[in-house]
Amino acid sequence: MRIARFTIEDEPRYGLVTGELDEYGEPAEDATVVELTGDPMYAGIQPTTTERPLADVRLLAPVIPRSKVVAVGRNYAAHAAEMGNEVPDEPMVFLKPNTSVIGPGDPIQYPPQTEDLHYEGELAVVIGRICRDVPAEQATDVIFGYTIGDDVTARDLQRKDGRFSRAKGFDSFCPLGPWIETDLDPNDFAEGRRVRTFLNGDLVQDGTTADMIFDIPTLVAHISSMMTLLPGDVILTGTPEGVGPMQIGDEVDISIDGLGTLTNKVTKR
Repeated sequence: MRIARFTIEDEPRYGLVTGELDEYGEPAEDATVVELTGDPMYAGIQPTTTERPLADVRLLAPVIPRSKVVAVGRNYAAHAAEMGNEVPDEPMVFLKPNTSVIGPGDPIQYPPQTEDLHYEGELAVVIGRICRDVPAEQATDVIFGYTIGDDVTARDLQRKDGRFSRAKGFDSFCPLGPWIETDLDPNDFAEGRRVRTFLNGDLVQDGTTADMIFDIPTLVAHISSMMTLLPGDVILTGTPEGVGPMQIGDEVDISIDGLGTLTNKVTKR
């Protein structure tokens, strides 16, 4: 199931998105959204009789993390190499604030503190329940679903600071969407799902989740061994090679097989 968070007359709601996706992750023209009762992470998936054309609603970030976005760096060997880094011996984890989250169609704001703003298309894991010390073989028990993320990075600030908090923590530096897909398991990604990023229509990243150094169960186990994960928390699983700069006015589209396409434009802050 594809669970979206959307708005009608400025009131956020949840719904099930119907219809098939094309090869670029775009829904069919006749796709609809069936409204749900309450927050599906807490109330379960309870469809109502209200159904609207998907084209008539505005999609929001499918989840606003209650506490945190946990990101993983250098989880693709080719990306580590393009940045001049070694492959880590264990997952390299950092945090992005939940205030960095925006939804599909929302602007990525280019702050004046940077002159080198980069896209990083990534698979995102959404946690479904409170958990700690989760064994890798039980990771599916705590995963609500999957969506697409963009780990937006001020690359010059990352180099200057020698750490990630400022470079990756600005407002709007974590686009998520367009919805949460619940009917997949980590093995689908271990076998390989294509991750593509387009900048103004040009393909700039083209990787596969099969190339992740640490798979999803390993990441869930590692992260939950150090911190409690809460419903709605998001794990960004790393980016393939091909990261690069964005400019004001650029449009970024990130597609992952079976998950759809996340689109955002860059604007001046």
